[in-house]
Amino acid sequence: MSDDVPAVEVRELSTREECAWVDPFFVDVWGVGTPPLGGELLRALAHAGGYVAGAFVADDLVGVSVGFLAHRHRLALHSHATGVTARARGRGVGVMLKEHQRQWALDRGVPTITWTFDPLVRRNAWFNIAKLGAQPEEYLVDFYGAMGDEINGADESDRLFMVWDLEGRPAPVDPDTARLPTLLACRDETPVVQASDSETVLVATPPDIEGLRRREPDLAREWRVALRAVLAGELAGGQVVGFTPAGEYVVRRGAARA
Repeated sequence: MSDDVPAVEVRELSTREECAWVDPFFVDVWGVGTPPLGGELLRALAHAGGYVAGAFVADDLVGVSVGFLAHRHRLALHSHATGVTARARGRGVGVMLKEHQRQWALDRGVPTITWTFDPLVRRNAWFNIAKLGAQPEEYLVDFYGAMGDEINGADESDRLFMVWDLEGRPAPVDPDTARLPTLLACRDETPVVQASDSETVLVATPPDIEGLRRREPDLAREWRVALRAVLAGELAGGQVVGFTPAGEYVVRRGAARA
């Protein structure tokens, strides 16, 4: 990085003033209608040992992450909300926030980080599965209900529940994915469900679901219904073992979870 480009610094937020920055920041990321977390709750969460952190370029807040300790099947830091402003994309802020979370958790003897994300958002699936090596464990239908912000719009809030083993390695992507059958394909932005009895299959995502929601909300809804039917059903008895650069989940049927 050039010496004249300010570095990104990630640090915890704890004062009243710092916690008050969080809700306006998330509105900047997700738009009008983003439900507030509340400065009082965030202040209490930080004081009680929860996770509230910000990423800064000089004095400019460019990323925020909020999480809390949880014990659903395992001790974990549950990362509830993480956002990066558009002006900082491409600077690795999301990676830095995740690495800060990872070190924060390990310093406290917490071996796992969990979170949810929209399985239709291709770039997030790539980051979570292929880059971090986190494991989708559960498909959650309309988990938060109507969210109403500018990114989610009127779409139902289906989510994948992710588990990141902090001592594990990235999940491998099958090297022969080009030869695998596609259970859900993307053709001219349209979802096409196909049959296959293969042990390992591909499940596609749209190239840009957020743009599709703005341009063609009915087609975006069609994608939600199709992905829910296919991926939720496959996860009930199988496992996602990778995510391809072309935007497809690699699903191994009948795979036992570690």
